[in-house]
Amino acid sequence: MTVSRHFVLAAGGTGGHMVPAAALAGELIRRGHGVALVSDERGVRFPGLFDDIQTHVLPAGRFGKNPLSWIKAGRQMLSGRSMAIELYRSFKPSAVIGFGGYPAMPAMLAAFARDIPTVIHEQNAVLGRVNRLVARKVDAIATSYAQVDRLKDAWSDKVHLVGNPVREAILALRAKPYPMLEPDGIFRVLVTGGSQGASVLSDVVPDGLAMLPVHFRRRMQVTHQARPEDIEKVRAKYLEHQIPAEIATYLPDMPEQLAWAHIVIARAGASTIAELTAAGRPAILVPLPIATDDHQTANAREIVEAGGARSIQQPNFTPNELAKQMQRLGLDTKALENAAKRARGCGRPNAARELADLVERLGDDAEARA
Repeated sequence: MTVSRHFVLAAGGTGGHMVPAAALAGELIRRGHGVALVSDERGVRFPGLFDDIQTHVLPAGRFGKNPLSWIKAGRQMLSGRSMAIELYRSFKPSAVIGFGGYPAMPAMLAAFARDIPTVIHEQNAVLGRVNRLVARKVDAIATSYAQVDRLKDAWSDKVHLVGNPVREAILALRAKPYPMLEPDGIFRVLVTGGSQGASVLSDVVPDGLAMLPVHFRRRMQVTHQARPEDIEKVRAKYLEHQIPAEIATYLPDMPEQLAWAHIVIARAGASTIAELTAAGRPAILVPLPIATDDHQTANAREIVEAGGARSIQQPNFTPNELAKQMQRLGLDTKALENAAKRARGCGRPNAARELADLVERLGDDAEARA
């Protein structure tokens, strides 16, 4: 296949950055373009996302709270910028797309130096630190939410709402109906704290579900993702409460798990919200309180206001509060189905295509100016 153009994707090594980058990479490759990834060691080794794409690890210092570390970080950034410039001389990208995270910074700085068109994609409802640093200079800002905090009015002319791209396997769930819930049928609960799990969910959820009425509790089937150090404790709690549960540290079959779930109890990370709204699954969300700029609370805002989820701040997330919210939502089949419909209404299933359209247009403009 003849490669039409080349694009560089630059992303930090967490799932929240890597998953949308991989979705865009797949879309660009389907359109006949060449793609390269710039990330850190975690990112290039992310399982199953970039196996057939050339990857590059560049030095990228992190500017923490200690000013003494800034000199070293600055040197690493400059070294990474120089390496990215060398990459661009041979790869000749039509555009560089940043997904946030400090590992994306050297690639963006090199693009500015080489006058290569640039786009940033923001997955969260708060503009991230690195994206804020480069937003003034980029050609376009792609957002996942209609309302994004810390996005300056001066940048509004270059803002494009596209959504947060998700994997094809998740997107395919959109064409399937919400799983039928019979009056006495199995009620399936999926508990996930993201790629690393969440201890607070392990501490609260088993006891909260145990407080539900007996006739409802006996119908439940739980799949619970937990941290390795919490596995045995969580398993013992479910056994004590006689609630059927499968416990795992990692769920490689997340699309299948999401397909059969009637309700999801989860953190409010960007990828989690994107997958819930793509598939149309109601949720009880517990935003991570230490997330930068409290962005998980902001992420939950749209789906909660639409009626597709309920959000509980972590200090208020107790077994009693969880049981109360589960009864309000889970015990009413019609309410649950309505919440699923409202969650689905928040989805933006064309995110990968619209983001690819945007970067292609920038490539067109660059060629026209050349």
